Amino acid sequence: MSSFDYESRIVSIPDYPEPGVIFKDIMPLVGDPVAFKSAVKDIADRFRDAGATKVVGPEARGFIIGSAVAYELGVGFVPARKPGKLPRAVYKQEYS
Repeated sequence: MSSFDYESRIVSIPDYPEPGVIFKDIMPLVGDPVAFKSAVKDIADRFRDAGATKVVGPEARGFIIGSAVAYELGVGFVPARKPGKLPRAVYKQEYS
């Protein structure tokens, strides 16, 4: 794991979208090529020997990071979408 200061590239926005919630804006991180590359590599390194064949990323920020991690690992990417967003048959998994 690198010693990159990711927190300096993530902006916290309090009370968005509602009071009490802190929105974490990762756009400054993905907009910085060094920070983005470091984050993707660090996440991928954590799972490199896990035998993964796919990376699942929830919309929408998970698409950005997840697809890059899948690319780094040389595996497929599965986007997790909200119900009703795709016109074809889908797999559904409930969780809590």
